[in-house]
Amino acid sequence: MVVLPDLGRGVHAVSRMEPTLENPEGFHRLIGGGVEHGETALDAVLREVCEELGATLLEPELLGVLENIFELDGEPGHEVVFVHTGRLDPADTVPAEGGMFEDGGRPMPVEWRPVDDAILSLPLHPTGAAALVRRAAQHD
Repeated sequence: MVVLPDLGRGVHAVSRMEPTLENPEGFHRLIGGGVEHGETALDAVLREVCEELGATLLEPELLGVLENIFELDGEPGHEVVFVHTGRLDPADTVPAEGGMFEDGGRPMPVEWRPVDDAILSLPLHPTGAAALVRRAAQHD
């Protein structure tokens, strides 16, 4: 997964996920997905940014690794998430108002979430990502 900050506006790009039993209003998730067999975490994040946003990730850097134990619609889940940061090629942008993209042929709304997100009711997943978002904001 990747933190994609627009630090001039104090926001970062996230996908807006559908409501679940645990999050009836939906939730935000960092951009990205799974690592395929034979692929490094870095290769996966570069591929996922290209697939989901049609964009090129420049200057990728590993921020940290999160272990996330969760439930999604009552089903237990467990994942290890390599969280990177970087910036999008200037030719590849997410509009300031957000936009609709596709993830595996499914519509994927992308929104801008404030780095300082304490007042938001929508949680950010994976758990622990908010601290890495703040670290990315301080780094630049």
